[in-house]
Amino acid sequence: MMAVPASGLAASALGQSPGASPSAEPPRAASSGRLKQSVCRWCFGEFTVEDLCKEAAAIGLASVELLGPDEWHIPAKHGLTCALATNVPSNPIGQGFNRAEHHDAIVADLQKRLPMVKAAGIPQQIVFSGNRAGLSDEAGLEACAAGLKRITPLAEQLGVTLVMELLNSKVDHADYQCDRTPWGVELVRRVGSPRFKLLYDIYHMQIMEGDVIRTIRDNIAHIGHFHTAGVPGRRELDHRQELQYPAICRAIADAGFTGYLAQEFRPSGKKDTHMASLRAAVAACKV
Repeated sequence: MMAVPASGLAASALGQSPGASPSAEPPRAASSGRLKQSVCRWCFGEFTVEDLCKEAAAIGLASVELLGPDEWHIPAKHGLTCALATNVPSNPIGQGFNRAEHHDAIVADLQKRLPMVKAAGIPQQIVFSGNRAGLSDEAGLEACAAGLKRITPLAEQLGVTLVMELLNSKVDHADYQCDRTPWGVELVRRVGSPRFKLLYDIYHMQIMEGDVIRTIRDNIAHIGHFHTAGVPGRRELDHRQELQYPAICRAIADAGFTGYLAQEFRPSGKKDTHMASLRAAVAACKV
């Protein structure tokens, strides 16, 4: 059976035909369905945080995320939250919990960061595994679990959830260790804390694994957050990409997920079309 492109459903929600260019003033696509939607700030860097929050509120989003401490106050001015704090300086993507020599610095940074996150009303803090650099997956698991167990007691005390992002090592993040769901799920089990979960990036895991809906259903208890983007290209959730976002989002909602799903695609075209692209993505993911 031929699948209906996500763009067609999104376009229908906006009163357009599939593949049509969005109108200058598309109808509001409020994310008042069963999933709370967010948007990642870095993808829309051509906007100030203030302007992005204003636009996000008008669209009906609940959050603008991956903000630093000096930006956390801005979403609240527009009735939004920041669903996910950006990484601490000692924990960039390639340098993470998978090596014991990084633990002291990362734990120290998180000990300072987590109380600030709590005070700002942010529910989650992102963390990264780091690159393999010759390290076996088992050794990486052991090191990550040991390091995370040093900081999860504070996360539990504060009620802040640490989420480690699943990223692809095939296209975007060569050698990254937390690049497959089974590895990440095993890490969650070893850490054994209700305040450590996975950030399941649908774009990245489609590249690495596919079988997205089944994987989400089987592992929803270990997932704390979702990111979106079209595959291939990390662009809009439209007819040019292969993922069925309406079906994926229904599966997430049907599984009882109560966290956030964030749009993390890179909009194509000129700046004046980018908010229309975001509206269409929100509509495609509304269930």
